[in-house]
Amino acid sequence: MTEGDTGRAMDVVEILENIPHRYPFLLIDRVHDYKAGEFIKASKAVSALDPYIQGHFPGNPVMPGVLIVEAMAQASGILGRITKGDKSNMCLLTEIIESRFRRQIVPGDILSIKVEIEKSRKDFFWFKGEAHVDGDVAAFCRFSAKLA
Repeated sequence: MTEGDTGRAMDVVEILENIPHRYPFLLIDRVHDYKAGEFIKASKAVSALDPYIQGHFPGNPVMPGVLIVEAMAQASGILGRITKGDKSNMCLLTEIIESRFRRQIVPGDILSIKVEIEKSRKDFFWFKGEAHVDGDVAAFCRFSAKLA
């Protein structure tokens, strides 16, 4: 473990208990670590069989940027629920403050996601997320959400 890691993890069964998303829109395969009120580390294995890959783009498959942001948002939903400590399972995206995309994500890539809470107030959270592939930054996003 690296500094700051807690050793907490979730498999897909626990993930399904913490967010309402289901196939084909569940974009988190595993939670590797988290700390309530602070951060979550998760991943998504991108497959050529993922439905969105089939049409984006034929002959040059790429994970859509909006779904990379959605994967970060789903991770934040799990973190928000754990942080809040209740049974709310809806994390509604309220604002995308900033986002940048640095590299394409293609079938065979493992998308590593880290989301941190920047601040919170009642049911509102402000997050900072990064998505990496093989240690390289693929995308960055700052966004807010409301737990309902």
